[in-house]
Amino acid sequence: MRPDIVTFWHGRLDALRLLCLRSQIAAGHRVTVYSFDPLAGLPDGVGNAEAEAVLPHAFSEKLRPPQPDGTWRDWTALQFSDFFRMRLMAQRAGLWLDADVLLLKPIEIDPAKPYFAWERPRQLGNSVLYLPSNDPIVAAFADLMQQDELTPDWLSLRHRLTFTLRKLRGGSNRLSDIRVAIFGPAALTALARRTGELHHALPKQSFYAVHAEPRLFFEPSDFSTLIADPKIMGFHVSPKGRGNQRPVAGSLYAWATERFGSTR
Repeated sequence: MRPDIVTFWHGRLDALRLLCLRSQIAAGHRVTVYSFDPLAGLPDGVGNAEAEAVLPHAFSEKLRPPQPDGTWRDWTALQFSDFFRMRLMAQRAGLWLDADVLLLKPIEIDPAKPYFAWERPRQLGNSVLYLPSNDPIVAAFADLMQQDELTPDWLSLRHRLTFTLRKLRGGSNRLSDIRVAIFGPAALTALARRTGELHHALPKQSFYAVHAEPRLFFEPSDFSTLIADPKIMGFHVSPKGRGNQRPVAGSLYAWATERFGSTR
């Protein structure tokens, strides 16, 4: 089946992410972005749904207190989205794609099986994620979210030691402060290993061909083999501050902008 695509965004969408959303629509998917505040300027065909109904804004305070003006601090949005995508899986909402996933072709899934890909040699990515609602990974996150301290039982020995030493030295008592992705790819990998689901993972090239090397997307290069590779479904771009950078001629970004259109 061709699933609906769902994601979460907090703040203002930049040009790169708007481009990626247009690519997802162009691939023939229904796309919905969840947010706490209405999002202006969404591409035609992209829906905007209320995030509060999926995961209350108050859950963010389990991660860390907000700023005095109520805005979120540093990693809160990223970590909140790790839990939000699992809530969407529990609600059978569809296939999660990060807003910076540029899609080259439609995605077909088996709704009874997980769908994800390797991001690194020993780590799954959670930027592209589908799990059946009754999957044990979804259940593990549901149990975790009932805790006030959000300390998972799948935490690696290295992270346990880091957390213990931090507390002994008078540092933060919040596990969320250890590492930005503590509830993201590392958690998904540990749980998929524990539940015997690693064999479902697609090869890294499926979505992460440029993720670790953003120059392959933003700088001029010969990208012909990337866009011609039938095994590449799309690119998780991870712009790292370049989201509003103008496309450079001869880059994969410029090619994508020409193909999927630009709001500039």
